[in-house]
Amino acid sequence: NNKLQALRLKNGTELSVERVILATGHSARDIFYLLHDKKVALEAKSFAMGVRVEHPQQIIDSIQYNCQGLRNELLPAASYSLVHQVNGRGVYSFCMCPGGFIVPAATAPGEVVVNGMSPSKRNNDFANSGVVVEINVHEDIPKYDHFGPLRGLEYQKILEQLAYTSGGRSQTAPAQRLTDFVEGRISQDLNPTSYQPGLKSAPLHSLLPKLIGSKLRTGFKEFGKKMNGYYTSEANIVGVESRTSSPVTIPRNEQLEHPDIEGLFPCGEGGGYAGGIVSAAMDGERCAEAAIVGL
Repeated sequence: NNKLQALRLKNGTELSVERVILATGHSARDIFYLLHDKKVALEAKSFAMGVRVEHPQQIIDSIQYNCQGLRNELLPAASYSLVHQVNGRGVYSFCMCPGGFIVPAATAPGEVVVNGMSPSKRNNDFANSGVVVEINVHEDIPKYDHFGPLRGLEYQKILEQLAYTSGGRSQTAPAQRLTDFVEGRISQDLNPTSYQPGLKSAPLHSLLPKLIGSKLRTGFKEFGKKMNGYYTSEANIVGVESRTSSPVTIPRNEQLEHPDIEGLFPCGEGGGYAGGIVSAAMDGERCAEAAIVGL
């Protein structure tokens, strides 16, 4: 095993260190490329990709509260959680944002990535959620096997670049009415949206690879059966929701150290050990405790 001795900063400064907690986010691709170039062991990890779906909040309220018109002012904006199995792969809602916004989340030029957020009051006119398809990197994307442990990351990039091109080569996002997507029609116009850069009608039903698109279309139909009124032309789908979790794992042993580098502690979402804010914080605590052992 190699033992960590120094950390070189981007400006060339070297710091003498014995332990480093590597706690990057799941989109810190430069770290994955750096480690891969330095022959540090990485592993491909299964993840999920799909779209954001956005409804008027009033529709979700009426379904969940079984009410007509506006919900009672004492009730919070309604949320939902949906899941369905399609050909052995999960299709599920992710990061549902009641009374929220769809926001741009690209991390490099030439890509479009969308995410969601809710302000504390959850008082926006729209409800949005990621609806994503589980992707098994060892079975579902064999054409990317030559990328080794970065195969999932490269698959993400291709779809994000596709969204950029089909959205008009800006942060305008490709979109389609939900019913048009499922039924394979181009949307002549789109519904109002919370996404500030704007939407452009695009045939996502044919642009998304079958691995994702066909499962989403089945999933949305089933969601409409579980929530009467969910499957509606008043909803848009917006592409692409691709950063649900890390497509790469930085391996670690029982002491939470990288098996090849003594003193390096991969941590949190970037390491592949968390799936959100709270779980990343908890993993950070574990790594901090492991790093101080023997000091």
